[in-house]
Amino acid sequence: MTYLSNMKDPRIDRKKLHLLEDIVFISIAAVLSGADSWNEIEEYGNQKKEWLKSILDLPNGIPSHDTFNRFYAALDPEEFERVFSAWVQSLTKKYPGDVVAIDGKTMRGSRRKGFHSATHIVSAWSNSNRLILGQVKVEEKSNEITAIPELLNALLLEGCIVTIDAMGCQKEIAKSIRSKKAEYILAVKENQPELLDDIRDSFKMLAPEHFTEDLDFGHGRIETRRCSVISDLSLLEKPTLWKSLTTIIRIESERYIKSTGERQSETRYYISSLATSAEHILSAIRSHWAIENMVHWSLDVSFNEDASRKRAGNAAVNFSVINRLALNILKKDDHKIGVKSKRLMAGWSNEYILKVLNF
Repeated sequence: MTYLSNMKDPRIDRKKLHLLEDIVFISIAAVLSGADSWNEIEEYGNQKKEWLKSILDLPNGIPSHDTFNRFYAALDPEEFERVFSAWVQSLTKKYPGDVVAIDGKTMRGSRRKGFHSATHIVSAWSNSNRLILGQVKVEEKSNEITAIPELLNALLLEGCIVTIDAMGCQKEIAKSIRSKKAEYILAVKENQPELLDDIRDSFKMLAPEHFTEDLDFGHGRIETRRCSVISDLSLLEKPTLWKSLTTIIRIESERYIKSTGERQSETRYYISSLATSAEHILSAIRSHWAIENMVHWSLDVSFNEDASRKRAGNAAVNFSVINRLALNILKKDDHKIGVKSKRLMAGWSNEYILKVLNF
């Protein structure tokens, strides 16, 4: 609430029936408790009115669902995201070598009439802190290439390893990461055809200097991953254009599905500023996919974000900030139950929701 109190209110003074802090607090508490729409947030407020009055001023009672909608549609999402990032940074601890995964997610239900695409959000996830560090909306008619540098600039990354999928494999992004005193591992695919061909040729012509293999058993499958690392960049065209490029990486995966006997294989390539063991690099690459499992999957399954149809003004992107704020709060709680169950507990117990809000 201290961070929120400095946020600019988008409303005209004569139309302010409800305090900004009250609107945002009710929104966060309601989303923590299972609310996914403006109507549900209003109903939560009405059902919890006496409890909320013990915490908030509520000079004109509980805001209506239209008030919540209008407020978040008008609220500057960049400022809300800055407040979110500042709050998260106050919670994070510095872990040398922390893997910070950056990836995008589309809110599919947010596509508005007359617009070609739905709201797309790029988020950063700290694997060691188990927190979403920040997010940036990808503007209409733009893409993640322009959004990722904006997100990087907002984060404290010194000593971290930043991992990004192929869309982020850009020279300027590599330069931005190194300017933050962080290392990078960037996936290479067909969007960098010459670099990809050169890396493939390198692994055909040169022997890997580092190699490791691991086995993963679970979910009815056996998966083998082989990581090969080469630091000889002589077969790459102008490797110095990639800031601090030190190694190229090949990950070969083979998956055996026990129930069907099916075998699947995949080969992926990466570039990195790291000069370290294959075991360390493979571990960092595997950590990248935590953003899919810990963030995107949770937002869709536990918060129904993909089904959200908030379309007015900035409502979709601002509600995504609330969802990520709530997810951070629930991820930090040490109850050994899922996020969805924690939301139910928050709705049932005023003591529990105060506990997680004050962690």
